[in-house]
Amino acid sequence: MRIRFLGTGTSHGVPVIGCSCRVCLSPDPRDRRLRSSILVEEGGTSILVDAGPEFRLQALAAGIKRLDALLLTHAHADHIHGIDDVRPLSQRAPLRVFGNAEAIAELGERFSYAFRAGQKGGGKPRLVCTIAAEAKVAIGGIEVLPIPLLHGVLPVLGWRFGRFAYLTDCSAIPNASLPLLAGVEIVVLDGLRLRPHPTHFSVDEAIAAARAIGAREAWLTHLTHDATQAELEEYCAARGGDLRAYPAWDGLELTL
Repeated sequence: MRIRFLGTGTSHGVPVIGCSCRVCLSPDPRDRRLRSSILVEEGGTSILVDAGPEFRLQALAAGIKRLDALLLTHAHADHIHGIDDVRPLSQRAPLRVFGNAEAIAELGERFSYAFRAGQKGGGKPRLVCTIAAEAKVAIGGIEVLPIPLLHGVLPVLGWRFGRFAYLTDCSAIPNASLPLLAGVEIVVLDGLRLRPHPTHFSVDEAIAAARAIGAREAWLTHLTHDATQAELEEYCAARGGDLRAYPAWDGLELTL
C-alpha cells in the first residue's frame, strides 16, 4: 500500500495570504503546504481522503488518473471545496463518496447542483454518497474503517486502512474509538501547532494520542505557520522517545 500526502497544511495553507513571517518566507520547499489530503493506492485501487481547494493542482502534481472513492473526514471548506474538480474522474462512472451524516448533508447543500436533475454533460461531478457506519467498507482491494473523532464539538471521521490510520482535524479520540485503532502501527494525526488549540491537537497532544493508540510511528499533518519543518523535526525527535514522530510534508510517500 502506498500513501501519498497531497497536502499537509491547515485551512489557510502555508504561506498564508498576506503573511511575511519567517515560515511563510522560508526557502525550504517543505514549508509550502497545500490543504491537507492523502491518496491511498493498492493493487490498482485509488482512494482520496478529502478534496480541498487545491485538489486540481494536487491531482496534476500526483498524476492522478482515476479514483475509486472519496472519503470525507468532515465538510469544512478546506476539505471539500475541491469537489468540483473530480469531474474528469467521475465521467466514466460515478464517484463513490463516504462520510458521516453531517458531512454528507453539508456536501448536498454546498454542491446542490451536482445532485439536481439537469442536462447531461461535463458540467458537474457525478457523485454517489453513502453515510459511513461503524463498519468496514470494501473499495476495490482496500478495506477501510471509519473512526469517529471529535473536532471541538463537531463529530468527524478518521479512516483506517489496515495497519495505517489517518486522523486529521481532531482534538479528541473518544474512548469508544480506541478499540477501532488497536493494531495500528503507523498513524497520521492532526498536530496543528506547538501551542494548544480548542479544536485541534497540538504537537504534544498528537504524540500523546499516538502513544495511546499504541502506534510505533506517527506523522503530523494539518500544520500551520508557527514553526518550520526543520524546527518541528527537532521538536518531535526530542519528545518522541520510543515513538518515531515526524512532521509530514507535501509530496511525502509512505509504503506499507
